[in-house]
Amino acid sequence: MTRVGAVRSIVLECRDPEPLAEFWSQVLGQEIDQREDDWWSLERQAGGPRLAFQVVEAFEPPPWPGRSGEQQVHLDIEVDDLTAGTDDVVRLGARILSDVVDPDQDPWRVFADPAGHPFCLVSFG
Repeated sequence: MTRVGAVRSIVLECRDPEPLAEFWSQVLGQEIDQREDDWWSLERQAGGPRLAFQVVEAFEPPPWPGRSGEQQVHLDIEVDDLTAGTDDVVRLGARILSDVVDPDQDPWRVFADPAGHPFCLVSFG
């Protein structure tokens, strides 16, 4: 079986990324490697995905157990070629939700999987 890409990041949405990043940094023993107003992340270890924290102003923690399908996490998938990756995931049943192609950033796209869960493809090449 061939793969389309690899999980780059697991992103937790929150109102304030600093205390969440500090908590998980201590829990996992990983250093915080990125600190921005709306995005913090822990260092990647052994080529695995990084854990990141993204500000969502209207964030509400999901109830436990969830009963109405609350979604608080999405995956960032790193691909070698964004166009080819897009073609592949759309062929597999994803739909494009939005594009970000900024000359100051690496290009990425947001998709919904067949069940509607959001995920991103990003290319650094």
